[in-house]
Amino acid sequence: MGEGIAIVGLACRYAGARSPVELWENVLAGRREFRRLPAERLRLADYLSADPGNPDGLYATEAALITGWELDRVRFRVAGSTARVTDLAHWLALEVAADALADAGFPDAAGLPRDTSGVLVGNSLTGEMSRAQTVRLRWPYVRRTVGAALLREGWEGERLAAFLAELEEEYKAPFPAFNEESLAGGLSNTIAGRICNQLDLHGGGYTVDGACASSLLAVANACSALAAGDLDAALAGGVDISLDPFELVGFARTGALTPGAMRVFDARSQGFVPGEGCGFVVLLRESDAVRRGCRIHAVIRGWGISSDGSGGISRPEAAGQRMALARAYRRAGFGVDTVGYFEGHGTGTAVGDTAELEALSGALLEARGAGAAPPVPVGSIKANIGHTKAAAGVAGLLKATLAVSSQVLPPNTGCDEPHPILRRPGSPLRVLERGESWPEGTPLRAAASAMGFGGINAHVVIEAAGGLGRPRRRALSTREQMLVASAQDAELFLLAAPDAAALAARLERLRELAPRLSRSEMADCAAELLRHLEPAPVRAAVVAATPAELAARLERLRGAPPPGERGPLGARKGGCLFPRAPGG
Repeated sequence: MGEGIAIVGLACRYAGARSPVELWENVLAGRREFRRLPAERLRLADYLSADPGNPDGLYATEAALITGWELDRVRFRVAGSTARVTDLAHWLALEVAADALADAGFPDAAGLPRDTSGVLVGNSLTGEMSRAQTVRLRWPYVRRTVGAALLREGWEGERLAAFLAELEEEYKAPFPAFNEESLAGGLSNTIAGRICNQLDLHGGGYTVDGACASSLLAVANACSALAAGDLDAALAGGVDISLDPFELVGFARTGALTPGAMRVFDARSQGFVPGEGCGFVVLLRESDAVRRGCRIHAVIRGWGISSDGSGGISRPEAAGQRMALARAYRRAGFGVDTVGYFEGHGTGTAVGDTAELEALSGALLEARGAGAAPPVPVGSIKANIGHTKAAAGVAGLLKATLAVSSQVLPPNTGCDEPHPILRRPGSPLRVLERGESWPEGTPLRAAASAMGFGGINAHVVIEAAGGLGRPRRRALSTREQMLVASAQDAELFLLAAPDAAALAARLERLRELAPRLSRSEMADCAAELLRHLEPAPVRAAVVAATPAELAARLERLRGAPPPGERGPLGARKGGCLFPRAPGG
């Protein structure tokens, strides 16, 4: 076993989570950050199609979106002319990377060895803003096509020229004019270069593109550079803000998007909900982290990379994944059977989940031999924040890191009927419906996996700081228990008003809001309504599991007859309810 790589800084921005703490609490609470794509991101009516053979069609409507974020130009001293032509992925990565350094105790990289500190960013295709801006340069094609059609209709001369000039102005209006910053602002590699430039780091900065494995590959490559002595500190992670027609329709053609609920490692897995996000970790060699007195969130003990070889270019293979596992545990110096939690790639596709569970189960059964051992939990953060593609692997690593550091086994949200592989007799894996405290006697070790188009696989193994001698907790904290207990599949919306007209107005406001809510925001909305519920005589109650169901039920209430007039509320009668847990 070589020297470990210490994770000394964490930061992220994902749907519903502005920090790793919020991300972890959302996992424990089973929150699902899925919402209908709003028109400002994509006009669904332009692409939705019931025809499965439509090459330009889309059948999925939900995504996991970052909300309420914008670039702080003052903080990073960014000129408006540069900000306008640079893809948002650059700015989100810069902010989250800076936050990770602050969490590590190196604000703005102060105290780092700048000449030997590097930046590795997982990213594919830069971001949707870059592709949108290229539309501006396609105007000549549009002009020729429209002009030719109008000529056939008898348009000519000044009339045609005036119309095309007006159309050009409208066509180009949404897209900023190109300037000297446009090319660099649309490239993927300059995401890492921009971070190095902002923080004056000289150890090397580049982008790793391994599709959906990109960010975990960035971490693995950073670990290799640190272990070899090529770097003394590294910022590693990934960013993905890419939910435009190119990716959405592309994934729809492969059948990877779910037409309904996202269920990871479930017997009814049928695809994923796409998401966006960014995450970074700050890495040092363990001895350097200890010498500097850094807070160590976890220690990376092993990492492995492989490719599937002659398998399908977009079809995962269990054999290739087993190779990445073997390489990771050979480097770690301990067996896969000593790991207490597996954070899977878990896209929720039938083929992908099956291949991954076969690989993990096979590796565990081979390591355990004939001896019986309790099954180990497996889960995926994609069930909470969707598939964030190039930023997915580091999201899983963050979740695994928080699991070992808090000594809590996290739940796998939305898995109602475990995959058949998990139900085999003697299966070495299981899914958790609710979070649990880490069992005594089980090492505080976890692992995260990622796979990407092209057959690339990555696996990273971590251990809690302090290793096997770390003091153990015996139970979840009160807050953790409350978060775990808050998970539920539907919400109750209660409204009250002094008369029928006022209640109808409140129901209408809720109906207008419903389509814009994410599934997790439904819980917040229901709680807010309950907090402000008045003791008024005219009331309504609606139970719904999704924003679409809430909107539909509120729509039905619009046509319902108003409740009859009621007199003042009289003396209330009380009753007692005694709930009983199974087996209690």
